[in-house]
Amino acid sequence: MKTITFNELRKIKDSLPSGSMHRIADELGLSVETVRNFFGGHNFKEGESVGIHLEPGPDGGLVMLDDTTVLDKAISILEESQNTY
Repeated sequence: MKTITFNELRKIKDSLPSGSMHRIADELGLSVETVRNFFGGHNFKEGESVGIHLEPGPDGGLVMLDDTTVLDKAISILEESQNTY
């Protein structure tokens, strides 16, 4: 389990290059809505819950992640995009 602030999670999402939600979904075998739900979305008709737990507090509150696979893939994409410049 990993804990980060909601604002940190959103900053990672907002820093991803265009098309990253689809790439993460494709590479991990998830729906795009499930990946969006990981980053704070609430579309549970189209996507699934992804094991995040929100605790109110400063910086948007705390997010406890049961599984960091989506986060790890997002960070990998960020590192990859920074190395191409």
